[in-house]
Amino acid sequence: MNKVILVGRLVKDPEVKTTQSQVSVCSFTLAVDRRFKAANGERQSDFLSCVAWRQQAELLGKYFQKGSRIGIVGNLQSRSYDDTATGKKVYVTEVVVDEIEFLDSKRDGASGGSSEPSGTRQVSASNPPPAPTVESGFYPAMDDDTSLPFDL
Repeated sequence: MNKVILVGRLVKDPEVKTTQSQVSVCSFTLAVDRRFKAANGERQSDFLSCVAWRQQAELLGKYFQKGSRIGIVGNLQSRSYDDTATGKKVYVTEVVVDEIEFLDSKRDGASGGSSEPSGTRQVSASNPPPAPTVESGFYPAMDDDTSLPFDL
């Protein structure tokens, strides 16, 4: 299984480009805080390369800016190419984005002048997501010993 779920902030304004075959693509870097602080008390972050295609790329370019808090779901991809300037093989690992979620509240996102697209629900501490239910298509796991596929 190759699934990546990240929450972080955009390092710079996303730029949407178009391939020769007219497909939108947006490469961006996501700063994700580590769970624990360093020995000196400072919070450390990882800077992860991400790429979004088609509608997700256009959504990023239209509604997000530097510093926007964003949640993404995708998969990890490794690839390589030959650098024409140095003649060396370059290896790249990046997250290919499948889903994007707004995580800034309307108050937090007011500085960029962006608006929320219809059909997208913002999630924050003051506006939690609805509890999962069978009606919403989420089936909670049964919490009994018989649901395990093996004996402990």
